[in-house]
Amino acid sequence: MKKDFYEILGISKGADAAEIKKAYRKSALKYHPDKNPGDKEAEEKFKLAAEAYEVLSDPAKRAKYDQYGHQQFTYKSKIDPGRNCQWSGEKSKGKT
Repeated sequence: MKKDFYEILGISKGADAAEIKKAYRKSALKYHPDKNPGDKEAEEKFKLAAEAYEVLSDPAKRAKYDQYGHQQFTYKSKIDPGRNCQWSGEKSKGKT
């Protein structure tokens, strides 16, 4: 099971946009692949932070996440690698 996006960024569910951005930037700098070459764990944490930020920084996506959790946000590319990475809650702009 995926870790909670709020936990990934180390913020509370009541965090505002500025707190979310600050927490993401701190995490991104800490785990960036250029600062941790060859460290697969740091690379994974970097990707998780980016995913968490993408959802929590968008008010509509955040509301869906708060209501439905991770089920609403699964990359389609994991199902079909030929598709663009679109959230399952959005219309696909990739091939059909």
